[in-house]
Amino acid sequence: MKNFFIIAVVSMMFTACNNDSNDNVLPLNTVEGKWLWSPTENRADANTMYEFIDGNKYKSYANCWPELCTDADWNALDSSDRIPGVQAYTFDENTLTIDDTLDVVIFECDGGIMYFSNGAKFWRLSSDCN
Repeated sequence: MKNFFIIAVVSMMFTACNNDSNDNVLPLNTVEGKWLWSPTENRADANTMYEFIDGNKYKSYANCWPELCTDADWNALDSSDRIPGVQAYTFDENTLTIDDTLDVVIFECDGGIMYFSNGAKFWRLSSDCN
């Protein structure tokens, strides 16, 4: 009986340790992807989407007027909807450089909101952050 108790305790210790837990997952603090910009503090008022892809920043507008654009409207845009012109960017830890202009950014909402030191705020399209 004593051996059974020792085996049970040891086995509980090993099964309680789970390295696959999502509790320790760090936020996705990267600029890669699609981001929305709004002229107000409300994400629902967004009228511009920026895409950061492989060192290039693209800009698109969704045509939703007079309604507010939904995530489905933004997701429906593809490369043919981008306005002409591309800006080069680099990102290193918390410094985003776009066409030689440096800006410090911080992330909130598990990487779903990006705040710029110049006051701008972007929402990641794939996030539920408001």
